[in-house]
Amino acid sequence: MSMLTRIFPEGFLWGAATSAYQIEGSWNEDGKGESVWDRFAHTMGRVARGETGDVACDHYHRMKGDVALMKELGLRAYRFSISWSRVLPEGTGAVNERGLDFYERLVDALGEAGIAANATLNHWDLPQALEERGGWPNRDCARWFADYSRVLFERLGDRVAMWATHNEPHVTALGYGGADFAPGRCDAAAEYRAIHSLNLGHGEAVHAFRAGGKRGPYAGKIGIVLDLHHYVPAGEGEQDRLACERAVDRAQGVFLGPILQGRYPERLMEWLGPLAPEIRAGDLELCFQPIDFLGMNHYFTFKIAYAHRGGLLRHSATQVSEPGLGETALGWGVNPIGIRAVLERVGPMARGMPIYISENGTAMRDESDASGYVEDRGRVNFIRRMLIELHKAIESGINLRGYFYWSLMDNFEWASGYEPRFGLVRVDFPTQRRTPKLSARWYSGVIEHNAVEE
Repeated sequence: MSMLTRIFPEGFLWGAATSAYQIEGSWNEDGKGESVWDRFAHTMGRVARGETGDVACDHYHRMKGDVALMKELGLRAYRFSISWSRVLPEGTGAVNERGLDFYERLVDALGEAGIAANATLNHWDLPQALEERGGWPNRDCARWFADYSRVLFERLGDRVAMWATHNEPHVTALGYGGADFAPGRCDAAAEYRAIHSLNLGHGEAVHAFRAGGKRGPYAGKIGIVLDLHHYVPAGEGEQDRLACERAVDRAQGVFLGPILQGRYPERLMEWLGPLAPEIRAGDLELCFQPIDFLGMNHYFTFKIAYAHRGGLLRHSATQVSEPGLGETALGWGVNPIGIRAVLERVGPMARGMPIYISENGTAMRDESDASGYVEDRGRVNFIRRMLIELHKAIESGINLRGYFYWSLMDNFEWASGYEPRFGLVRVDFPTQRRTPKLSARWYSGVIEHNAVEE
């Protein structure tokens, strides 16, 4: 049987992603301040098995070796996040030079290795000091975020190729509306105020980036990373269709709307009533800044049904898997067609703007041999199926420019702790030994040939 080789466009950006709290460790070292995730993980009952990111992958001390590993794997780009509380321990005020120096050394090491730096400014880990001043539901947080962003732009703006303001701001907001993510406030009104402040902070940071610094305009690109999953109504009736619309608007429309269109989803705002955030004169203009790219994290396809007892939005969600593909180690569905469906829905909203898959990956029940090697054929098949769908999306006219696998290495997976393993590289946490899995070697081949075999 002959195989079809799907060749990606020239210059397609192949990378892998991580985030600060999930890999760095050194949670209180060299002047770093406490973050909301430090506080959350240190609170009994919040994280599986009482695990924390205190040590994680010890990347803070092992950064040079990790960059060497990225180079060995042939990565063209590396997406990482910056810990706000490592740079500004109180969230505002005095810069912690030792913390900022770590990111300067990381960016320089990437440059020497020929790997493009893709930095995210906010990946959920707000400084605890700012949480105590109201956190994201306080609209002042947008201004604090812009001030923090300027520190990074000024220090690293000449060497970072891509900046993302926020990673999955929907999940940051869920930390205010629910109990599963930091800070775990369980306050629905705070969730929607946080959404608006996050949008304002994004706009403020983009504006600061465009204004440039004392050396003039910054050379890189700036955008945002949203979690864009696929939602389908469970049935053909009007109630399921409207429940699905509410689900999409709550998770995506409240960011895509202001950032790409300068407006919030009208029907959702009416539905929320008194829970809807206060929007002041000039707010929407600030959110609606021109950006250079849209980052898309994608993991799920959900079937949405109307449910009278289904919480504020009156809906229930069920994960969908393509027949025969089973589910991941976290019980997540596997539905490769969903990634193309989202691109084909969001692409027209982005009006030709470059889109990057900034995260996509799977947790498998990895079993290592005595040397630490994992023959993860299921993960290889997962990535291959996703890349085939992405290539089809490009063929259909979507301006997709790159793919970042989540994640470079096994790490602290938030409230699930260390058990779910997403990495291309296995981390033996007691010894911190890194061992590339079969998927890492396979992915290196994809990068080398800029192609995937169907």
